[in-house]
Amino acid sequence: MWRSVAAWSLLVLVLACVAQQTGITFRATSNLVIVNVFVRDRAGKEIAGLSKDDFTILEDGKPQRIAIFEYQRLESAPLTPAAPALPSRKPASAQAFSLPAPGKVQYPDRRLLVLFFDHSSMPPADQVRAHEAALKFVREQMQPADLVAIMSFSSQLTVEQDFTDDRDALERVIRSFRTGEASELAVEAETDEETAEDTGAAFTADESEFNIFNTDRKLAALQTAARMLAPLPEKKALIYFSSGLGRTGVENDSQLRSAINAAVRANVSFYPVDARGLIATIAGGDASRASPRGSSIFSGQAQRQQMARLHSQQETLVALAEDTGGKAFLDANDLTLGIRQAQNDIRSYYILGYYPSNQAQDGRFRRIEVRLNRPLQARLDYRRGYFAPKEFAKYTESDKEQQLQEALALGDPITDLPLALEVNYFRLARDRYFVPVSVKIPGAEIALARRGSGESTELDFIGQVRDVKGQLVATVRDAIRVRLRPEDVAQLARRNFQYDTGFTLPPGEYRLKFLARENQSGRIGTFETPFRVPDLSSAGDRLRVSSLVLASQREPLEAAVGAATRNRKLLASSPLVEANQKLVPSVTRVFRRDQNLYVYLEVYDPAVDPAERQPSVLGELAFYRGKMRALHSPPVRLSEAARGRPGVLPVRFQAELKDLAPGRYVCQVSLVDQLGKRFAFVRAPMVVLP
Repeated sequence: MWRSVAAWSLLVLVLACVAQQTGITFRATSNLVIVNVFVRDRAGKEIAGLSKDDFTILEDGKPQRIAIFEYQRLESAPLTPAAPALPSRKPASAQAFSLPAPGKVQYPDRRLLVLFFDHSSMPPADQVRAHEAALKFVREQMQPADLVAIMSFSSQLTVEQDFTDDRDALERVIRSFRTGEASELAVEAETDEETAEDTGAAFTADESEFNIFNTDRKLAALQTAARMLAPLPEKKALIYFSSGLGRTGVENDSQLRSAINAAVRANVSFYPVDARGLIATIAGGDASRASPRGSSIFSGQAQRQQMARLHSQQETLVALAEDTGGKAFLDANDLTLGIRQAQNDIRSYYILGYYPSNQAQDGRFRRIEVRLNRPLQARLDYRRGYFAPKEFAKYTESDKEQQLQEALALGDPITDLPLALEVNYFRLARDRYFVPVSVKIPGAEIALARRGSGESTELDFIGQVRDVKGQLVATVRDAIRVRLRPEDVAQLARRNFQYDTGFTLPPGEYRLKFLARENQSGRIGTFETPFRVPDLSSAGDRLRVSSLVLASQREPLEAAVGAATRNRKLLASSPLVEANQKLVPSVTRVFRRDQNLYVYLEVYDPAVDPAERQPSVLGELAFYRGKMRALHSPPVRLSEAARGRPGVLPVRFQAELKDLAPGRYVCQVSLVDQLGKRFAFVRAPMVVLP
């Protein structure tokens, strides 16, 4: 087993956590608990005229003193239809919501609606339908009590418009959206070669990891939106325009629960609107994609998987709605009905606030019960509880260790601290492979503490590798202190931390579970993924190659951030280090057009010319979009073996991405051993954003 190689770096990646893009920081200012209570009679009509003395609030069975009491009276009369707003240039985005002082109701007697356009989950036609539905609602169906805000998500989360009843301003924002923006991320990538579309290629990449990451981004955007709205004590409805959200693996389930929990705590109800409208599925797919390859179209497998994918996408929308008190609007062409549903659900209600008598910060669930002190036949709707905060600073060393062990034992991932990882493999000997692991944490999620002239944080890392029998075969554990200069702190919200380590393993099937804990707040994140180390000695007549690494940055080893002692001998022997420069793998494989792409892999045991004592391998880098080859390099002859590693030929390419249009691509490296008469090609999916 290799000891870990700890190397911290600040990376500029295009898809850093969406929370950092909003320009707003959330800090707990008090332990005030807000409860929105809807009081209705048997006919469903609101009961008005109640006072603070008419209510009793109990937390875990103990009465609480009501410190805040407000009645929100919402009018239902429609406004006069507005004339279309004059076109104008794109308005400046609000970047953040206007927030009230703690415990103060900022928008009395107003209904708060958020129109959230997830452009990354809608193809152009669905974007048009969503925009037209929003325009119709704003022009014809807004009511005097309505205040509407607009948010959008493509490569980042943006507050386009703060809450307002100015219909002209809202219409100008909606009309300013560019149709087709981020639509290249809307299509769920193929994970089954048998049902993938037939593009004429001999190989179909398994893009399960991309699907997991892509869905997590969208769910994380909803989670961040809920957190942004949390300081507003009023009830909020977020209308989520999307073309469905597919789920892949338990990682997406965990992020889904995180988004739902954030919404429940923030008094936000999700109202997903399926922008596809009434869906008529065509067996085998429509003309927008090629026919499935293989025999799946004849066996019915393609049709079954097509329906399963549709149901999965809509099931996620239903889960978002039902678990937050909203409703999903599916299979209907008049999308404004979905907005009207949210409008009708938020009618007059009472806002009750109290400071809990139980001040223990133990992280336990506190049950809330609201009672009426008057003999009324009424139904009360309100949230039934919340999780108390827990102060990590008061943990003993034993408590901290127990927290780590409990997190490792959980079957489900923990997403309080978001992280993602990349696993690769490189051959060291015929029966041993080096498996580098790169872990990425968004910088905006890291809490810092002031120490001297700079700031710092401490993080714990634990990695466990198990074989197919569940036996533990390799572990790594590190405690890292990261010190930042003032200029680094200022850029932290836009950057990521990356931790690199590695294992030495024989060929086989494995499962890696990685845990990270930030020791200022005690937040934990876990990530679990299967991976395979192939036995290249059984490759037959094929050219033996390593995994393919894509990166957007090389950095000096001295640029690593942190005070951990690094084993430079092990670090220097990593295949990703050359001339004191470390190649930083892209965990997400998402790049911007203004970046350079670095490509690295290795060829093993190429044939050697006896006279020149050198191999001769031709290599070519190409980018495919569907069937079309969008960009390629001229063939390059590779002949220089790796120093101190006989039988290893490194392959390096560098490409500018400015000539690629935004979209999803397959990066392919083609290799031909001219002397050994063998070939190989290695592929990896990637995304290019503007």
